[in-house]
Amino acid sequence: MTCARRANWICAGRPATKTFFYRVVAIRGGQCHNHALHFESRSQSMSEFNETGGLTRIIKAFGYSLQGFRACYQYEAAFRQEVWAGLIVIPLGFWLGEGGIEKALLVGSWILVMIVELLNSAVEAAIDRFGPEHHKLSGRAKDIGSAAVFLSISLAALVWALILVPGLA
Repeated sequence: MTCARRANWICAGRPATKTFFYRVVAIRGGQCHNHALHFESRSQSMSEFNETGGLTRIIKAFGYSLQGFRACYQYEAAFRQEVWAGLIVIPLGFWLGEGGIEKALLVGSWILVMIVELLNSAVEAAIDRFGPEHHKLSGRAKDIGSAAVFLSISLAALVWALILVPGLA
């Protein structure tokens, strides 16, 4: 099989040989330069850190999620505020919603706020890892995350207003 044809096969998502190629084969000067990271089978994990499977993987994933909640609560004041507000808002949503859909919208809108705050905190932590110096792209990423949190809070307020204020909808 020629290099060009092999590259076309790989780009189409089909392996050229028994080996599954992770990156496309580079073709330079008519010669095939295989810069591919390859595995013996497609079922083999692409991450060396992801070696467990089944129930063990689910249990570990749950533990990592709890670590994430704990870290976000410990280091992020905004998340702490949203959790404490959620302790009031979520039961209130179950109580004030008249049907299942209203309850799901009231409660789900606040859970969405907390999800977006978790993602924003993850972005900020990843950016802060590289150092305290200011960079235009780092600032932009943090501003975009903050805008996402603002939009999720605005959505929650709109949902609550449309459901609870008579005549608004």
